[in-house]
Amino acid sequence: MITMSAPGKLMLFGEHAVVFGEPCIVTAVDQRLSVTAEKNSRISINAPQVKETKFVDRAVHAFFSKYSKNSRVRLTISSQFSHQVGFGSSSAVTVATLRALSLFFNVPMSDREIFDVAYHVTLDIQGVGSGFDIAAATYGGSLYFKKGGSTIDPLSLSGIPLVVGYTGVKADTPNLVREVAEKQKKYPEKVNKIFIAIGKLVEEARTRMQAGEWERVGKLMDFNQEYLRDLGVSSEKLEALIGAAKKAGAWGAKLSGAGGGDCMIALAPSDKREAIEKGIAKAGGEVIAVSPNAGGVRVEP
Repeated sequence: MITMSAPGKLMLFGEHAVVFGEPCIVTAVDQRLSVTAEKNSRISINAPQVKETKFVDRAVHAFFSKYSKNSRVRLTISSQFSHQVGFGSSSAVTVATLRALSLFFNVPMSDREIFDVAYHVTLDIQGVGSGFDIAAATYGGSLYFKKGGSTIDPLSLSGIPLVVGYTGVKADTPNLVREVAEKQKKYPEKVNKIFIAIGKLVEEARTRMQAGEWERVGKLMDFNQEYLRDLGVSSEKLEALIGAAKKAGAWGAKLSGAGGGDCMIALAPSDKREAIEKGIAKAGGEVIAVSPNAGGVRVEP
């Protein structure tokens, strides 16, 4: 028997623009999803905490099609976070499943192979996506990333003073990505300018984050949020939580992910953190205690 876990993720900068070739910055968080592989007479999947098993099913199919014909295994999935919150449960379960199978059947797979297979699984199911969430689950830490893994660079960070607020609304990521793609087709000049501006913002954020210039990083978050508003992917609930965080003294705040719901993030001065958390809660959000820069997919005891 072997158990592997992969982290959830939060997008810090670059939503939607990353789908069109611009860079983004993503961080892995310390809430994890686990997959246990053990001997069985056939393929069996037990996933009581997962809404549906299509990502596990497709990952299993991809593994056995390419690496092994011995398909007798029982997989059990458990998670420290709900699929509702937008931490990337689909990516985490795909990566953890592939790594569990590779070790259980003694089939060596590099991190890059795990990423590539998991990314193709995601595209097969959703049809769209950049792969940043797959990268976070595979490599962990905080990453400067470009679509399809053409660039995956770890960032050297001492920490991120992050506060996370959940809206209570589950976002429909694939549809939101498609909606933005439709806007890009309809208004290419306007939307492409937004993407390019977001890309430039990401480049500065990369430098400022590694220098620990968090007040400036917060301002960049505010700018990023303005562009996401222009793309039409924010929501009243997200704006309420973002506004509450800013009012309470956050250096900056923005949605994290596709938009429409899921989580927002804020950068908090240490002396304002409690007030920011209370402000988010008072505005109707749920503060989720997570630590960024978590490790990637790994063996669990």
